[in-house]
Amino acid sequence: MYCHIKIFNLTNNNYDYKIVTICVIRSNQLQYRHVTVVNEPVICDVISQFGQFVIHPASSSMFCSCDTFVALPPSTEGHHIIFGKNADRPCDEVQEVLYFPATDYEPGAKVECTYIEIEQVAHTYAIILSRPAWLWGAEIGANEHQVCIGNEAVWGRESADGEEALLGMDLVRLALERADTAEKAVHVIAELLEKYGQGGACLEEQCDFTYHNSFLISDRKEAWVMETSGKYWAAERVEAGHRNISNEYSITTKMDREHPDLRKYAQNKGWWDGKAPFNFAAIYSYMNTARIEASGSRYCEGKKLLRKSNGHITAQTMMDILRDKDSGINMEGMFMTTGSMVSVVPVDPALPGVHYFTATPDPERSIFKPFVFVENMRVELKETTSPSYGPHDPVKKKPRFQSKPDRKHSLFTKHEVVAAFIETYKERGERMTRRMRKLESERMKQMEQILYHGVEQPDTLLDLFPSTVRDEMELYGKGSEVQ
Repeated sequence: MYCHIKIFNLTNNNYDYKIVTICVIRSNQLQYRHVTVVNEPVICDVISQFGQFVIHPASSSMFCSCDTFVALPPSTEGHHIIFGKNADRPCDEVQEVLYFPATDYEPGAKVECTYIEIEQVAHTYAIILSRPAWLWGAEIGANEHQVCIGNEAVWGRESADGEEALLGMDLVRLALERADTAEKAVHVIAELLEKYGQGGACLEEQCDFTYHNSFLISDRKEAWVMETSGKYWAAERVEAGHRNISNEYSITTKMDREHPDLRKYAQNKGWWDGKAPFNFAAIYSYMNTARIEASGSRYCEGKKLLRKSNGHITAQTMMDILRDKDSGINMEGMFMTTGSMVSVVPVDPALPGVHYFTATPDPERSIFKPFVFVENMRVELKETTSPSYGPHDPVKKKPRFQSKPDRKHSLFTKHEVVAAFIETYKERGERMTRRMRKLESERMKQMEQILYHGVEQPDTLLDLFPSTVRDEMELYGKGSEVQ
């Protein structure tokens, strides 16, 4: 057993605070974790007595992460497609939210992804991303055509170890940049896997944490689940109802697209006899697919929460699901929810989609802030953009990850103080949470008008996300409810 303790010195409104994160690990499992605001004597007391504290028992492995959801009519209200995801990553990792405009490129142009350089296309679409600040790709995002994508880590019979290639998160961004429908995104990912493969460390650490990827992709009319094993893949079309994915293969016998050699490869490996019905999850997974449906798994709990609101799923429903801690969907521990996204996309192409991002950890203690694509928009999301280290970034220099620079953006720094106060001081924390929900609710009501009636002057939405972030930071900066 060992105790992992981090102490952050922070200043807010001229007050100096210390935030202590305590994680106790036994047999590679998180036993308990606690975040609190303390003064110097209490820090010494905590360090000397940490073994006596029981804080948050863990229910899953350190390396389980992420849940992605989609709901389509008739499961939703108002002829909307609702997409949502929690990005569950290491608890000290910063998630930033960035916008990239549509861009044209010269023939022969290249694009540098997290680890490798690949050929660029002639035109990329405008995108908004929520991503770990150290890499090029993204955990979640959307593009100007209202395509939304989230990825999940999955493991199976095929080894995920290998040379550096495209990360699954790189594939999320590349598909958003290159595909104007969900189905086209499946083709983009399939072509990139065939040409470049997937691989490389998925943490900002000197470690061998690697995985295959599954993707949930939606647009204005449908959704697709795409699950991969190396360069091999299967895809399932979702035309109605709801669907969710976690960290297990979930496509069974309903495959609407597949790698041309998917079955041949499984047969050559001895995983399939060529006679039994081809069940992708059962054949490519380590475990029996019954585990996917096992009571208590996040996949099963997510499906239950969707069923509970079937026919009435809204953006608020999806936010509530992402905030649910009892199910494990809002994850705590060494891996925790570090960023969240909810998108509302009308079926009517004349109406804009609204994409909500937190850009901060723990959606229960965060504000979902709206973003709407505007034609030819040029906007910089300064408050949710992390510092850039260019070619001197430890990720880019080999050997990689020799150090870990400060990647906190302005909103993250202010939110870190407030989140610790909310956990430490119950009554004051509840008051602050109510004020945060009030700001969120006000913005959501404004977005309802846009979702149902459109907008006459789109330019008025250019500052929508940045202004909401500034309002959030002002709320945190006042500090009257938490000091």
